[in-house]
Amino acid sequence: MATREVHVNSVTIGGDRSLVLVAGPCVIEGEEITLRIAERIKETTSAVGMDLIFKSSYDKANRSSIHSYRGPGLDEGLRILRRVKEKLNLPVLSDVHRFEEIEKASALLDVIQVPAFLCRQTDFIMEVARTGKAINIKKGPFLAPWDIRNVIEKVTSTGNHNLLLTERGTSFGYNNLVSDMRSLAIMRSFGYPIVYDATHSVQLPGAGGDRSGGQGELVPQLARAATATGIDALFIEVHEDPSRALCDGPNSVSLDGIGFFLAQVKEIDRIVKSGGP
Repeated sequence: MATREVHVNSVTIGGDRSLVLVAGPCVIEGEEITLRIAERIKETTSAVGMDLIFKSSYDKANRSSIHSYRGPGLDEGLRILRRVKEKLNLPVLSDVHRFEEIEKASALLDVIQVPAFLCRQTDFIMEVARTGKAINIKKGPFLAPWDIRNVIEKVTSTGNHNLLLTERGTSFGYNNLVSDMRSLAIMRSFGYPIVYDATHSVQLPGAGGDRSGGQGELVPQLARAATATGIDALFIEVHEDPSRALCDGPNSVSLDGIGFFLAQVKEIDRIVKSGGP
C-alpha cells in the first residue's frame, strides 16, 4: 500500500518512492566533526543512489544522567546545522524538547522531530505541527502501534499532513527493547510514511546505570528485516568511532561499515517495492 508523500526539499519520502536514509551522529559534538561525518555519509549515499536527510541533535534533554553530554545547545547547534545545509546542500533534522525552541528551530530545520518521550504531549505536538514543517514523531516505546492513530489525529487537526512516523522499539522488561516487525505494517496502514530507527531499536536504555547500553552489531540485521516490510525511510546514527561518541555510542554504527550495508537495504527495498526480483 502506497502512503502519502512527504516532501523535504528535493527529497520525497513515501508513496512508492525508494528508501530514504536519515542519518548522522546522535548529538552535535562540534562543527568540524559534524561536517566531516555529514560529508562522508553524503559520499556513501551518493555512491549507492540513496537520498539523505542529515540528523543530529543540538540538545539531548532526555539523557540518563545529569552529568551526560547533551550537546552545544540551541543557538550553536542550529548554527552548525546551517553550515551542513549550506556547505553540503542537505536537508537537516533535529529534535525539539521545549515550546521555547519551536519558533527558532523551525526557521532552520527541514524536519522537526518530536522525541519518543514527548509523543503523547498533545499541546506540544500541536504547536510543532502548526509550523507547517515536515514532522517526524517517534513512537514511544510504551505505545502499541495502533495507538499512533491518536498522534496522527493531533497533528492533522492543525491542517499539517507533512508527517513521518518512526518506530524505535518497544519496552521489553527492564533496560531492553524489542522490534516487532508487525508494528511497521500496522503503522504504515494508517497512510503516512514509516521510518525505522534501527539504532535506537538496539539501545539498552539505562543498562549502564548512568548511561544506556546498546547492541550496535545488530543494526544491519534489524534494518534489513525492517526494509523487507516496505518501510519508507531508515534512521541510523553513525559516528567515526562509536566507542568515543559522546552519546549513544554502543548502539551507533561506524561510518566505515555503512556502504555495503546500505547497498544491501537498497536492493531489498527495490525488490519489495517492485513486487519481485
